Amino acid sequence: MNVILLVNDTFRRDHLGCYGNDWIHTPHLDAFAERAVVFDRYYIASYPTVPNRWDMAVGCYGFPTRGWEPLHGADRTLAQMLDQAGVHTQMIWDTPMLAMHDYNYTRGFQGLSFVHGQKNDPWITSPDLPIRFPAQPHKIKSLSSLEGYLRNHFARRHERQFPVARTMTEAIEWLETNHTQERFFLYVDMWDPHEPFDSPWYDYERYANPDYEGEQITYPQYGRASYMTEAEHHNVRALYAGLVTLTDRWLGRFLDMAERLGLFENTLILWTTDHGHLFGEHELHGKPGAEMGRLYEETTRIPLLVHHPEALGAGTRVPGIVQPPDLLPSILEFMGIEAPDFVEGRSFWPLVRGETTQGHAYAFSNRYPQGGGQTGAAFDGWVGSDRSGEPATITSETWAMIYMPGGLPSELYNLQDDPAQAQNVIERYPQVAERMSAAWLSFLQDHGATEDRIRPFADGKAEAHAIADAAVFAFRDDHGRWLAFPTRHQAEEAAYQQNAPGPPRAVEEIAFATLHDDNPRNLVHLFDQYYWAEDLA
Repeated sequence: MNVILLVNDTFRRDHLGCYGNDWIHTPHLDAFAERAVVFDRYYIASYPTVPNRWDMAVGCYGFPTRGWEPLHGADRTLAQMLDQAGVHTQMIWDTPMLAMHDYNYTRGFQGLSFVHGQKNDPWITSPDLPIRFPAQPHKIKSLSSLEGYLRNHFARRHERQFPVARTMTEAIEWLETNHTQERFFLYVDMWDPHEPFDSPWYDYERYANPDYEGEQITYPQYGRASYMTEAEHHNVRALYAGLVTLTDRWLGRFLDMAERLGLFENTLILWTTDHGHLFGEHELHGKPGAEMGRLYEETTRIPLLVHHPEALGAGTRVPGIVQPPDLLPSILEFMGIEAPDFVEGRSFWPLVRGETTQGHAYAFSNRYPQGGGQTGAAFDGWVGSDRSGEPATITSETWAMIYMPGGLPSELYNLQDDPAQAQNVIERYPQVAERMSAAWLSFLQDHGATEDRIRPFADGKAEAHAIADAAVFAFRDDHGRWLAFPTRHQAEEAAYQQNAPGPPRAVEEIAFATLHDDNPRNLVHLFDQYYWAEDLA
């Protein structure tokens, strides 16, 4: 028996037809779902990219103690366990941070194949390429990352040159030459449909407004998204949808090859992602952090499709709560290998076999702790903060609680009555919030979190933002609104207009109070994301 684990980054659950979507074209994953087990309540644990990969690789919950950081020397991974059991292990990936800067997520794999081209991959470095950004700098989250991506794809001419196409081609070719291995574990990790939201014109135009003539904001800033017009916002959704469809098409080609080679008859095939992405829901965009890093359903509830070669559970939906640490023990059980004692996840096969409908009582989801993992700033997983904790989300079958550290107001939603999480009912159900917050604190304690990690949730003491009493550097955007930055250099970089005639926008030093009084929803760029002034007052 074999195992294929396919992971796409930033793939929203509600953008798939098998999870209820009716406007995005994903025929291949939807067809796969008809033959697979569809997990309805699969929730993230550690967030975002690299912390999620740690949970999957080690079978434990990383966020109580681990940051965005490399594997430790003592970490024992799924690939190592399978390798030691005589399984051939192969990793094919284009997600750069899994191996760059000594991150070591290649550990335990006998075969390795890295596919160049994604952002933050220092591949094409020709200095004389005429790189031009598709949107104004103040709308782009990372100019350096986007510039690197544009350099990597400057000479691209064909669909087959897009990253997901090249990675899937590599995986298809590997299958053709290795499908007769006695037992293999193939792990394919793809950055798409993560930003930059870049797809062939025909995929983008399937969803775009044909009358739209604005900027192509392929890598939008996180946080408050009022720097975008309504038309720009809709176009960002179209850009992402186009990339989802491109991703689905190439996953389909891989799955077609697996079918032709007879692998559906002897291979466990799992497809999933690491987290979702906000597109204006809850007045937020992207993957914001700090106190705006509230993890709603759009981010925490993710897809998981599992095809068993004996058609176990095929065409059924599993209602119980499952999380990424559960993948490792489930894969080991399928391969007939006992999970080590340190593994915290638990096999989902009893749920699939119908022996129980009860998964975890709670799903616990959180960004990694402050004070560790700052190496994530080399990519995009780190959002610095002057607060000592990130909001946690505790989810049960009925409730989702967003537990705010530092005394900030928490939120509680009844998911059965209010799946869009529009009505915060925490004042109506304080006993539910107390029960869920107690479960969160117990979880942290049981999983080795330090007192510094626990204290922001336990003591309820808020920390003021230093910027509220400071001066900022600001300029007016195209709509006459202020956009403010902590330093003049940041403001001048954001104010630069590469395609506009005349002098650059004027940057002024003004008091934060003046900015706030002018309009409480003027934007302030802090901790690598946009706030409204009223968020910081």
